[in-house]
Amino acid sequence: MAILIMRNCKLFIVLAVITLLSASCQQTVYEISLAGEWEVMLDSLDQGIDAKWYNRTFANHITLPGTLCDAGYGIPCTLEPTMEKEIFLNLKAKYEYIGPAWYRKEVTIPPDWEGKTILLTLERVIWNSHVWINGKRVNGYNESLSTPHYFQLSNHLVAGEKNSIVIRIDNRKQHDISVRNLAHAYTNDTQTIWNGVLGRISLTAKDEIFIEELRLTPDVDHGKVNVVVSTSAPVSGEIVLDVKDPEGKSLPDMKVPIEGNKLVFDYPVDEPMLWDEFNPHIYHVVTTLRADELTDSKREVFGMRKLTNKDALLQINDRRLFLRGTLECAIFPLKGYPPTDKAGWAKVFGAAHDYGLNHIRFHSWCPPKAAFEVADEMGFYLQVELPLWVLNVGEDQATVDFLYDEADRIMKEYGNHPSFCFWSLGNELQGDFEVMDKLLVSIKKRDERHLYMTTTFTFENEHGSWSEPNDDFWVTQWTKNGWVRGQGIFDDQPTRFNRDYCDAIEGLTVPIITHEIGQYSVFPNLKEIDKYTGNLMPLNFKAVADDLEKKGMSHLADDYLKASGKLAVILYKEEIERALKTPGLSGFQLLDLHDFPGQGTALVGVIDAFWESKGLINPEEFRHFCSPIVPLARFEKAIYTNNEVFHARFEVANFSDGVLEDVQPLWSLSRSDGTVVAQGELNRQHISLGNGLILGNISVPLSSVHEADQLLLSVRLKDIAYHNSWNIWVYPETIPEPKSDVVYTRDFEEARKALEQGRKVLLNPAREEIKGLEGKFVQVFWSPVHFPNQPGTMGILCDPAHPALAHFPTEMHSNWQWWDICKNATTMELDSLKNNLQPIVRMVDNFYKNRNLGLLFEAKVGEGKLLVCSSDLANNLYSRPVARQLYYSLVAYMQSEQFVPTEEIPFERIVASLRDASQQKTVRKSIYDS
Repeated sequence: MAILIMRNCKLFIVLAVITLLSASCQQTVYEISLAGEWEVMLDSLDQGIDAKWYNRTFANHITLPGTLCDAGYGIPCTLEPTMEKEIFLNLKAKYEYIGPAWYRKEVTIPPDWEGKTILLTLERVIWNSHVWINGKRVNGYNESLSTPHYFQLSNHLVAGEKNSIVIRIDNRKQHDISVRNLAHAYTNDTQTIWNGVLGRISLTAKDEIFIEELRLTPDVDHGKVNVVVSTSAPVSGEIVLDVKDPEGKSLPDMKVPIEGNKLVFDYPVDEPMLWDEFNPHIYHVVTTLRADELTDSKREVFGMRKLTNKDALLQINDRRLFLRGTLECAIFPLKGYPPTDKAGWAKVFGAAHDYGLNHIRFHSWCPPKAAFEVADEMGFYLQVELPLWVLNVGEDQATVDFLYDEADRIMKEYGNHPSFCFWSLGNELQGDFEVMDKLLVSIKKRDERHLYMTTTFTFENEHGSWSEPNDDFWVTQWTKNGWVRGQGIFDDQPTRFNRDYCDAIEGLTVPIITHEIGQYSVFPNLKEIDKYTGNLMPLNFKAVADDLEKKGMSHLADDYLKASGKLAVILYKEEIERALKTPGLSGFQLLDLHDFPGQGTALVGVIDAFWESKGLINPEEFRHFCSPIVPLARFEKAIYTNNEVFHARFEVANFSDGVLEDVQPLWSLSRSDGTVVAQGELNRQHISLGNGLILGNISVPLSSVHEADQLLLSVRLKDIAYHNSWNIWVYPETIPEPKSDVVYTRDFEEARKALEQGRKVLLNPAREEIKGLEGKFVQVFWSPVHFPNQPGTMGILCDPAHPALAHFPTEMHSNWQWWDICKNATTMELDSLKNNLQPIVRMVDNFYKNRNLGLLFEAKVGEGKLLVCSSDLANNLYSRPVARQLYYSLVAYMQSEQFVPTEEIPFERIVASLRDASQQKTVRKSIYDS
C-alpha cells in the first residue's frame, strides 16, 4: 500500500513504513490512497443498510476509482440495433445497475495516526453513500452529486492495526431534481447513472483541529483579497498565509492571530496580475494553522478578476466581456462518466478553445475539480448549475433542502476558482418562483464571487420573457419583444444579413446571453461507430447503418453527413454573427459545438461527442466568425439581380484585450472563378473595444455579372489574422424565353397526354396537389425522435455538376439561395415510385426515417421524357429570381442531348405516388406540441 507524504511541497512515496516529518516542516499531512482492488457485492434486493453486509463474504472484485460497468457488473444490455424508439433515446451502457452496491477494503492504519482526525474522501459518487468501519456504522451519510463525499473516521479506525472499510453506494434517485431523469447530474442520456467512485479515494490524517474552508474573494479595485478561514473547532493560535504570484514568486507572508473557529482579514496584492481569457494569471495560496501542538495547512488558488454587470453588459476587469460559449452536458461517450483528471478536461477545453470559444455552460450539473483547474489555466468563463431541471420547484421540501446543502458544498469546494464566474439554479425551471428567488438570494448573500441567475431560461407562464428581479445576468431564447436566436426566424422568412437583436433586448437592465442557439441536427457520422471501445454502445448509429444498408442507401451516408453538416455550419455562422452584431448583447451559448448523443440522438454538433472533427469545418475556418475579433458585414439579402447595386456596411466586434491600433481593412467581391468584381481599402483606423464598430460602407454595381453566379464577399484586417467572408448570389435581371419543345405544365392530366405523344414534359404541380412533406429550409430541430412533430428534412443534396443545374450555381448542400426553392416546395416521398430512384435534387431525410426524398427527379415514361419538380416555378417569378433561374436551367437541360432519362416509371404510378387528391394538408403545429 502506498502512503503519500507532503514534505516541503515535495511528494514522496513511502512503502510499508511511515517516516515522521522533520521538525523543520511546517505541516504534517499523511494520506493513504485507497485506489486499487476492492471487494464488491450488489444488493439488488435492497436488503437495507442494517443487513450486516460488512460481515458477509464478497465474491467479486473491482478496481476503484471506477464503476460497476467498467468491471462488467450489472444487467447486460441485450438490445439489438433496430429502428425502435428505445434504441435512439441514448447510447446504451454495456451493463446497467440501479440500486445499492457494497464495496469493502482492508487497510492498515499507521500507529502514529493515533489521536489524529482521519478523513475519508470519495471524490465523485452517484448518489448516496454510507460507511462502516470494522462493522460499526459511521454516523451520517453523504448525497452530493457535485462535490466529494467526506466522512470523518477518527473514532472508528484503529491505529496500528488492519481495519475494514465498507462503503454502501446507492445510485437510485434520492430527490426530485429532474424531469424524466434529464438533468445531467443524474441521467442515462449522457453520462449514465453509474455506481462506483470516480477520482480521488483516500484517507487523510490531520491534527485534531484543522482548516475546513479557505475562502478567497478578490478585490481588484483596492488591490487585495479578502480571506476567510474556517476551522473545524474553536482554536487559539495564528494563521500564516503564504502566497505565490502567477510567476511563482513568493509574496510577503502574513501572520494573523485566530481566536475561535473563523477568521476574516484582507491580504494586500500590490500591482495585481489580473485573470482573464487572455492572461489567465493564477495565484497559489497555502494557509497554515499553528496552535500549540497543532499544525494544519490548506492549499487554494484564486485569480485577481473583477466580474461586473454595469449598464446591462458584462465586464471583466472593467473591459467588455462577450461570452462565446457552448454547453457541456456530461457527455463522455467512451466511459459514460466525466473525467476527474486534468488530461481529460484539457481535451474538452482545448477543443472549445480551438473553435474560438471562451465559455462553457455546465447544463444542470457541476463538473469535478479538474475541470475548474484546467479552465483556470486556459482562461475559460464557466457557468455552473445546481443539479436541477424540473417543472415543480418547491413542491418537495426535502428536495429544496438538498439544493440549499448542495449550493453550500459547491461554493465551499470550487468557489475560489477564477473560472467559476456564473451560477444558475438550473435549466428551464418551472414551479414556485418565490422558492427559487429565496434560494438565489440566500446563495448570493453568502458568496459574492460570482454572478447569479434564477433559471437558465424557462417556459413558465408569466416568466421567461424578461429577467427575474434578483438576476445578475439572464440567459434566454426570447424576450417579450421577440426572438434572440435564429430558430424562430431563419425558416420563416428570407434571411437578411443586416439584422440584429437590438429591438428584442431593448430595456433590459441585466446582461443577456442567448440560450442554446443552434440545435441543427446533422446526419450521423457512421464512421464514428469504431470509436466506441468503452462502456457505451452506439446501437443508434448501428441501427442507422443497418437501415441504410437494407434500403440500398449506404453509399449516401457520407454525403448525407456532409450536406446536412455544411448547412448546419452555415446556420451556426449566422447565429453567431447576428449575436456579435448586437451591441447590447453579452454572449451566446451554442447547443452545441459537439454532439449530444441522448434525448433521441441529438447530433447537433459541428464536431462529434468525443470533441473531435466530423470533417465539416476546421477550427481555423470556424474562428473566422467565432473569435475575440470578428470582422462583420451587414447587407440586406443574399439574392440579387444584375441590375441592382450591392450595398454593405462593414463592422467589427472587438472583444480582445485592447484597442487595435492603425488597422487597415481590405475588402473584395469576387466571382466563383476568382475574378474580382470590385475591391478596395476602407479608412485606416483605430478599433476600440466593443461591437457595432463601423469600418466603412461600400456600393458595388452588379451589372458586370452577366450570368448567374455565386459571389464571395471578403473582408480582412491587414497585418492581423482576422478575416471573414459571405456568399451572395447574382442572377440576370431578364432571361430570354427559350424556344423550346418542352411542355411545362402544373396539371397531371396535361402531362399524361404530352408524354403519350412522346414529348418532353416539365411537370411542376402546385404544392397543395403533391403528397409529401412541408417544405423546409432549416433542418431538423434537435432530434427527430425527441421532437417528432416536424417535417424532419435536413437540407438538399445534389451534384453541382449535373447538367440540369448547369445554369444554377450551387454547392452539393443547401445554402441561402435554396431558401426560396425549399420553402415553396412540397418534399416528395419517392420510395413508392421505384427502388433506389436517384433524384437530381435530393432532400436529406432524418436518420430516424431514411426515406428517399426529393425536389427534382426525371423518368422515362413510355416514349416521353419527364422531369418533375415539386418546388413552385410558376408564381411571382419576377420577384423570385432564384426560382426563375432554376426554371431556365431545367428547360435548357431538357432541350439538350444530355436529357436522357433511363429510369422507366409508369405514369399511373407517378400519379398514385405524388398526387394528393384531398389537397388537405396537416395544420402546422409547434414542435413542442405532443
